[in-house]
Amino acid sequence: MNFAKLQGAGNDFVLVETSDVGRDWAKVAVAICHRRFGVGADGLLLALPSEAADIGMRIFNADGSEAEACGNGLRCLVRYALDRGLLPGRGAQEVSIETVIGIRSARIGERADGSPQIQVSLGAPRFRAEDIPASLGSSTGLVDIKSMLVYSATIGDRELELNLVSMGNPHAVHFVERPVADFPLGQIGPAVEHHRIFPQRANFEVARVAGRGEIEARVWERGVGETLACGSGAAAVAVAAQLRGLAGHSVAIRLPGGVLDVTWDGSGEVFLGGPAEMVFTGEWLVEV
Repeated sequence: MNFAKLQGAGNDFVLVETSDVGRDWAKVAVAICHRRFGVGADGLLLALPSEAADIGMRIFNADGSEAEACGNGLRCLVRYALDRGLLPGRGAQEVSIETVIGIRSARIGERADGSPQIQVSLGAPRFRAEDIPASLGSSTGLVDIKSMLVYSATIGDRELELNLVSMGNPHAVHFVERPVADFPLGQIGPAVEHHRIFPQRANFEVARVAGRGEIEARVWERGVGETLACGSGAAAVAVAAQLRGLAGHSVAIRLPGGVLDVTWDGSGEVFLGGPAEMVFTGEWLVEV
């Protein structure tokens, strides 16, 4: 099985071009994403034929669970398709991608060095408990800030304000005043991911606002663990910050693996830009 390895701000993926939707790709993802016995990646991307869009995509996390959305994965898929000539015209300015949660679009431009500049739409954020999803019931410590639910959770000896946002997948954003490098994400992240209010688990972001146009963040991804970057997580941080009056419409989200640029007008689609690079290609020989 031929594959390509790509990364977007350190968020890395194994990509397989296939039309075989019946294969047990969850099992393949666990094997191929293993960083000792496999290729090593945060997730497995499938580049699929599509009758509804220019190209189709599915993504499986390193633990085999299928993700609904992935901003960096979308950009890496578009970069691969662009380089391999899979899109209608190499110079296409807009591309449509079919995902499990609907059609997403990508805009292709050019960086100063001549490499592609890829910006993808993540759709409009959603805030209702059933859309996240979050089983809040009559939970105490629940407030509503400009249509965004904020849940107060006690994790160990810490009180966390979880700003709940769906970017097609569930996110809980916590703002801090100290550098995010000081936050014990490895301890708190799993507890938030598996918190009882999240029936499908959740991605957790810890963020510090450096200015209205700049936020530093770290991400604990559902089904993966801490990653160097997360596109939908960066979008959730930017949306939550804007709704709380902490940021403007365009924000640079600084993550350990690099910078992702998020733009949101406050009501419509969220747009994500950043690097997307091919690392290497290879052939997977293990039967799974």
